[in-house]
Amino acid sequence: MMTAQTYHPHIHATPADHLSLTYEDRFLRRKVLTLASGMPLLVDLAQTTSLDHGGALITTQGEEIRIEAAPEPLLAVTGDSLHRIAWHIGNRHTPCQIEDTRLLILRDHVMADMLAKIGAQTAEVVEPFTPEGGAYGHGRTHGHDHTHSHT
Repeated sequence: MMTAQTYHPHIHATPADHLSLTYEDRFLRRKVLTLASGMPLLVDLAQTTSLDHGGALITTQGEEIRIEAAPEPLLAVTGDSLHRIAWHIGNRHTPCQIEDTRLLILRDHVMADMLAKIGAQTAEVVEPFTPEGGAYGHGRTHGHDHTHSHT
């Protein structure tokens, strides 16, 4: 079985295959996954890692497997005071994808109710989810270490 023990936050070469994973599925250490081609891949990382959209798992043969954010059920959040709405979402430690005209969060009826109470509008959508990471590299955020070789 093909095995990947290394992760890089970006692609260096033409990928051999790809994986389409949800936000929760992109947080792992050891798991057998099925590539887009249908082939199994054992991911066996040294520590639990958040795989980012556009990142790459490196197989023991040196091939890169591109990571893609899979479409998943989300809430698109809009409103007149988007900065205030974003504060309330962040205050609840809810992963959030921040865009110019909307915010995206995982579907949650409790959050939808709270957001409606503060004047936000929500719409159910199915899209890839790539939320912001933390400012200090904690939790699901990992700094972009550029000390690895590109050769």
